[in-house]
Amino acid sequence: MSSITANLQAVRQRIEAAARAAGRPADSVRLVAVSKTFASAAVREAAMAGQRDFGENYVTEGVDKIREVRALGLTWHYIGPIQSNKTRLIAEHFDWVHSIDREKIAARLSQARGTEQTELQVCIQVNVSGEGSKSGVSPENLRTLAKQISRLPRLKLRGLMAIPEATSDESLQRIRFAQLRALRDDLSGEGLALDTLSMGMSADMEAAIAEGATMVRVGSAIFGERKS
Repeated sequence: MSSITANLQAVRQRIEAAARAAGRPADSVRLVAVSKTFASAAVREAAMAGQRDFGENYVTEGVDKIREVRALGLTWHYIGPIQSNKTRLIAEHFDWVHSIDREKIAARLSQARGTEQTELQVCIQVNVSGEGSKSGVSPENLRTLAKQISRLPRLKLRGLMAIPEATSDESLQRIRFAQLRALRDDLSGEGLALDTLSMGMSADMEAAIAEGATMVRVGSAIFGERKS
C-alpha cells in the first residue's frame, strides 16, 4: 500500500468519525484532495485509491496536470486566488471554482465558459475572519455579490467557501465555520438554492464537519508536506 493510499484511508476515517459525531452520514461530506505542487503521478496514485475530486491553487500547474491525466475522468476544483488574465484557462478546464470574491471575475468566467460545456459550479469565498491578507468578500458585501453571480449565464452558484485564520482553538474554528453556515442559510432564505459549504482542511476538518461542511479540502494529510 502506498503512503498516499494509506493517508487517504486515514483521512476518510477522520471524515466518517466526524460526520458520525455530528449525526450526519459520511457521504454528506465530499473530499477534495489538494494536489498543488505535487506531480501528476501523485494524482494517479490517489485516483487508483478511489479519489475522484482534486483541488489546485495554481492555474498553469493545474491545467497541465488536468491535461496529463484527462483519461482518468476526474473532477477538478480551482481553489486559489483568481487573476483576471487566468479566467479563460480556469473556465475552460475546471469543473468547480471555490474562490470567487468579486463580480468582475465571475463575469469573465461566465463569458469564457464554453456553451458546449456544462455549467461551471462556483462558490463565493468569504473572509469570515476579516484578515487583511486573505482573499474573500466581506460578509457585509456577500449578498450583493451572490445576487450578481446568480444572474450570470453558464455559472451555477452552489455555495460558500472560507479559509479562516489558522488556529488550534477548536472553539474559534467552530465559530468561524458557523459564521459561514449562517451566511449560507441567510442567502438560502432569500431564494438562492445553495447546497455547498466548502470549509475545513487537514488541521480543522473535524470542526468544519461539525458545523455543516459539505466539502473539505485536504492536501498535506494526503500527499505529505509540500516542498514549496
